[in-house]
Amino acid sequence: MTETQTSPRKGPLSGIKVLDFSRILSGPYASMVLADLGAEIIKIEPIETGDETRNFPPFQAGMSHYYIALNRSKQSLSLDLKSPEGAEIARELAAQCDIVLENFRPGVMDRLALGYDALRAENPGLIYCSISGFGANSPHGDKPAFDIVAQALSGVMHMNREPGQAPNKLSLPLGDMSGSIFSVFGILAALHERNQTGQGRHVEIAMLDSLIAMQGYLSQIYFVSGQDPQPVGTRHPSIVPYGSFPTADGHVIVACLTERFWHNFARCLDLENLITDPRFAVYEQRLANRDALEQEICARMAGNTTQYWLERLSEFDVPNAPILSIAEALEQPHVSARNMIETVTHPQVGDLKLVRSPMLFDGQGPDTSAAPALLGENSRDILREKLGLDQNTIDDLILKKIVGAADA
Repeated sequence: MTETQTSPRKGPLSGIKVLDFSRILSGPYASMVLADLGAEIIKIEPIETGDETRNFPPFQAGMSHYYIALNRSKQSLSLDLKSPEGAEIARELAAQCDIVLENFRPGVMDRLALGYDALRAENPGLIYCSISGFGANSPHGDKPAFDIVAQALSGVMHMNREPGQAPNKLSLPLGDMSGSIFSVFGILAALHERNQTGQGRHVEIAMLDSLIAMQGYLSQIYFVSGQDPQPVGTRHPSIVPYGSFPTADGHVIVACLTERFWHNFARCLDLENLITDPRFAVYEQRLANRDALEQEICARMAGNTTQYWLERLSEFDVPNAPILSIAEALEQPHVSARNMIETVTHPQVGDLKLVRSPMLFDGQGPDTSAAPALLGENSRDILREKLGLDQNTIDDLILKKIVGAADA
């Protein structure tokens, strides 16, 4: 175990202990956010394979990019939960923790005698968070769910395309991440309530619910108009002009959400006559005459380069951006100025670059991250320090393959 993993982490959640049974993405992202906020995370992983993402290429010195991205600042305890002894170790740890996080299908943790009712009997203040694809009472409740499944059922894939093109998933795994984001909201609210009542809560989050909750104005368009919103690509369903416009050598994003920005944009284009043109004077008319307006804009912008328009749009105070690749986004000056990338060192893997948490408190970012742990890297220390087991007992558990250790 590295020094940063044994030292208490700083942050608003310092002193909070989390037992994390989750794997893949929906769940591990949540526990990583809690770790960034200062919580101590004990990640429970299967002995043979660990979190399935440990096996997803590409790798850095044998460690998966996927696992690295979601598991900083956590301790790894490798445990056979199907064995009575392994489940008992998990129960004893849960009795000492503030939060339990899991993302199995509904019913799995109950069958392991690790469900909410079983664990709160020993720890009434326990906050137990369950993330699943659909929730226990959904018609889909027994179906496996991954990010793309939630995206397909939420309407996101239908909307994420240019008109007339095939449905496409978001490259951002928002189905998984939305479940994690809402679970953090629920956990923090339950922690606040527990400070007043002393009682825990069972926080239940479904990935599909979370994506539907994030539809925002799209669902309201349907409720208000009765019309099913249709794909508009980079354009906005009700704001014009908004989206990607071609230049002589690429594309530029323009977003005119207010009348002021629309007027600024028309002046930027040297097309001030559009401001008073009755077809484009107000929101409703611009939306009704979108095609005609966009033809005028595209004809004007195609005559100059992307760089020309970025400079001119900024000069006229019009919201704008180039369209960057992932590499370009990570290398842009903003990321460096905001200190969004840190380098951590693992004793076996070496230096790892990580994207930091975006949260600042009093102008300061989170505590320095600890590198993602090797499978079972912290098993011995956790059993000794948390449960008081002696070395012979720990060795026997490892020999019986109830516990896994990185050095075994």
